[in-house]
Formats: sequence, structure tokens, C-alpha cells
Amino acid sequence: MLSPMIKLYTFGPAFGLIDPSPFVAKVHLFMTLNKIAFETESDARLLAKAPKKKFPVINDDGKIIADSSFILKHLSEKYKIDMDASLNDTQRATAYHIGKSLEENLYWCLVHSRWMNDDTWPIIKQQFFNDLPFPLNKIVPAVVRNGTRKRINGHGMGAHTDDEINAIANESFASVSTLLGNKAYLFGDTISTLDLIIFAQIGAFTLSIIDNKAARIAKEYDNLVGLTQRIQHAYYPKLNTNN
Repeated sequence: MLSPMIKLYTFGPAFGLIDPSPFVAKVHLFMTLNKIAFETESDARLLAKAPKKKFPVINDDGKIIADSSFILKHLSEKYKIDMDASLNDTQRATAYHIGKSLEENLYWCLVHSRWMNDDTWPIIKQQFFNDLPFPLNKIVPAVVRNGTRKRINGHGMGAHTDDEINAIANESFASVSTLLGNKAYLFGDTISTLDLIIFAQIGAFTLSIIDNKAARIAKEYDNLVGLTQRIQHAYYPKLNTNN
């Protein structure tokens, strides 16, 4: 008897991205690239039932796993996949720390650019709260936005000005751009886990239809735009890639 198909809980495609969450995008790409059969269920209301109150979450034959890193570890072990087989030990260590920098630092620049930017906020509000009935469509967005502000402040990113946060984001873009150079992927011709993270985190700026200062800065780096667009064209050709 066949095992049930893996279910991936997501927000669903938005803003020209396979998912507005870079962490969901990373898992979605990993499963797509490695031809792991799965189906998605996109309903933000399910966040309340998620183990860590965040997406992504997978249900693999009754085993619930939250957090993108733990999901990739589980899937890699189950399907005997090593996305980093071509890397030496030094490259693996380098990839780990670059990936953590993007996911623990640049990510908060992304959140700030979407949720705290008054020009961008209406787009976010419409995407996530437009279907709520009155008066929830007036109350819930403000509550969630305030909660997001508290999380950004708790991280420490919120202590900076908008210009300082954009400068921090630019440091990440510039560093990854320098390391990438004219290579197909960060470590050469073979895609690795770090490239999935770059696609998910930096692609959230370069591939998104959301236009703000941070996104415009990211799009100044042609090789980052090229890398994220190549991956999106290869695996998600139906999505809007702004070109």
C-alpha cells in the first residue's frame, strides 16, 4: 500500500513568488528539484495549529515536522539526498554560515520592507487580510502588523532607521554577489542547499512584484537577479519574474 503523499502547508503563491515566505520557498524548491511527490495546502488560518505557529510545516504520513531546516534534514535522510555532495568540508562550513546570515539577518530586512514600509503595507494588507469580513478586516491587520513590529524590534533590526536597514540588506546583497561572481551557482556549476536559500531569501526581493527601496537595491546586482531568475524559470516557469 502506498504511503500518503507528503503535505506541505504554505501561504500559497503571491507577489510573483512561489510563496511569500522564503522558508516555505526553500522547502518547496527542495522537494520540486529532487522530485519528491507532495501536495500543498495553502491556508494562513492553519498557522494557529502549526507546532511553532509558522510555516512551513509538512505532514509526512502522520509525522508533523516544522521549520525549514528540520524539514530538509528529514527529507534528506528519508530519500538519501545530499544537496551538498559536491562541496568539501570548508565549503560546507562556509555555506552554513552564509545561509544563516541570510535567514537570520537579511530575512528581517525583508520583513521590515514589507510590513513596516507604509508604501508597501497596503499590498501586504490586501494579500493577507482582504478576505476577512468586517470588522475583522479592520482589526486583524493592525493587530498582526503590531505583532510583527514587536518581533522585528525583538530581533534588534527594528532599532535601526529605514536607511540603515536598507544599508544592512545591501551588505548582504553585495557580499553574496561578490562570492557568486560569474559562476552559475555559488560553488560552481552544481546547485547546493545554499543556492536554495539564496533563491528563497534574495529572490524574495529580486523576483517579487513588490516595488520598494530594498527590492530596487537587490535588483541592481545583475548576477543575483540572473541566478534567482534562472532557478525560477527552470522550476516555476509560470510565475511572474518581472522580465
